[in-house]
Amino acid sequence: MEQELQILVAECREGKRKAQEQLYRQLYGFAMAIAMRYATDEQEAGDILGHAFVKMFRSIQSFDETKGNFHGWLKKIIINEALDIIKQRSRFTRLEMDMAEEPAINNSIIEQSDAAAILQLVRQLPPATHAVFVLYAIDGYTHKEIAQQLNISEGTSKWHLSEARKLLKQKLTGTSI
Repeated sequence: MEQELQILVAECREGKRKAQEQLYRQLYGFAMAIAMRYATDEQEAGDILGHAFVKMFRSIQSFDETKGNFHGWLKKIIINEALDIIKQRSRFTRLEMDMAEEPAINNSIIEQSDAAAILQLVRQLPPATHAVFVLYAIDGYTHKEIAQQLNISEGTSKWHLSEARKLLKQKLTGTSI
């Protein structure tokens, strides 16, 4: 862990408010980028961040630098908060499609589009489909990990990814599938 971050974390563990403010300012951009992938808008991303930073400061004593880096630890907190908000927004359906094939993601369309425009389209996906797509395609979780995180089957996770792929392709190409 870089020296400055290490010092700030140590001071936060001592309850120093100034260190908390500095840590918040230092990590805000990193954290907001993660929250925006899951949120429908900036306000919701702000809600995610508020909850995530409170949780981070409350549990900073439990952070163990021997088990991973601070950014990875914070990222996991933010993702968990985002998923909690998505779960509140929508119920996940129990679609049992264990035999669903693993959808391929065609990067050629994505490469031709503006990242902000794509993120806006991703935000328009139904909440469960949005969550699965971001977890799988952007954050690199497996279907097994997604199923555990969201309390759904792996087949349902695969279905949501396939559905996201179809909907995004439809929106990007302006065609129906």
